[in-house]
Amino acid sequence: MSEEKSNVISEPPIDESIRLHPAWFRLIDQLNWYDRKSQHCQHWYKGLKFAQVILAILIPVMSLLPAEYAKWSASIAGVVIAMLEAIQQMNQYSTLWITYRATSERLKHEKYLFLSSAGPYKGLAEPDRLIALSERVEEHVSTEHANWFNEARRATAVKKAESR
Repeated sequence: MSEEKSNVISEPPIDESIRLHPAWFRLIDQLNWYDRKSQHCQHWYKGLKFAQVILAILIPVMSLLPAEYAKWSASIAGVVIAMLEAIQQMNQYSTLWITYRATSERLKHEKYLFLSSAGPYKGLAEPDRLIALSERVEEHVSTEHANWFNEARRATAVKKAESR
């Protein structure tokens, strides 16, 4: 089995002229950043939700404790659940996980279109393919950034309206 694994290529070979080009660096840098951030947000979102569910499940069990302990433990569990939800809402781990994953997948798609000389790269000479790659990567990144900015501005406006 180890022989099979050693024969499997996880990435296609890439010419040095492409690997050393700024457009390729930017693609790989952004692909890795969005992938890492997506995993980070997924980890936090699932961890916070798991803790909330466990605490919520324990509240009925806590009611079986002596009255004084039951009152305090259930109250504390409720407060912690609310705090965990507030942390999730403030940091938007769920939304960012999905947004970052989508951007990462779009960049991965772009990478393989480029390497296959397919889609918008079909029939282009290498310098033109690299220019197109650079433009398309920046388009994906700036679109995601603009969406993030608009969502942050919308959330701020909602909070201001709620506080009035």
